Amino acid sequence: MIRTEKLSKVFRAEEIETTALNQIDLDIKEGEFVSIMGPSGCGKSTLMNVLGLLDNPTTGKYHFLDEEVSGYSEQQRADFRKQNIGFVFQSFNLIDELTVYENVELPLLYLGVPGAERKERVTAMLERMGVGHRHSHYPQQLSGGQQQRVAVSRALITNPKIVLADEPTGNLDSQHGDEVMNLLKDLNQQGTTIVMVTHSPAYAAYGNRTVNLFDGKVADETLNGNFHV
Repeated sequence: MIRTEKLSKVFRAEEIETTALNQIDLDIKEGEFVSIMGPSGCGKSTLMNVLGLLDNPTTGKYHFLDEEVSGYSEQQRADFRKQNIGFVFQSFNLIDELTVYENVELPLLYLGVPGAERKERVTAMLERMGVGHRHSHYPQQLSGGQQQRVAVSRALITNPKIVLADEPTGNLDSQHGDEVMNLLKDLNQQGTTIVMVTHSPAYAAYGNRTVNLFDGKVADETLNGNFHV
């Protein structure tokens, strides 16, 4: 599904160059759950931004579904993201002024999905995620775990090819963190491809493979033994 070849990202500010990613070679198969780990500043978030087409690499190639996307314009990246990628963030990134229902509906509005279909899909997704009874509540009225379930619902509502989760348990206590990880694991077993950044070895083990980054490079990879196709 995803293949990068010698992917590098260099940030330049005045006379200073910082190499955030250094010749990354990475393959992610459809149906995998890949965990990405490494110390702060090793390039994890930069890699997720490039994989999520929020940013272009400086050099190297990035193939998504056999399409070379590394040189896409900002508009091309935005169109491709809307059709193919779902995002889950550490800070939930829900809109406080919108209800649970409206937060999850928003990506479908951007895609021009008709109203009746939006209602059917959003209602079904919220029920699937166990937050259907909270559809008219606002994010501040929910627990952290419930907010992340809403965020996952929003990520999945467009039926993306892949979900990118950047520290999805980072703002949660252990109980709610476990809930979200079990939810991601269930989604993966149902066929959703997931790439997740985490600082937790215990949560990384939910994936079938862990990629360790260090100084912008892939230091090593570990198979965790559970690959669902």
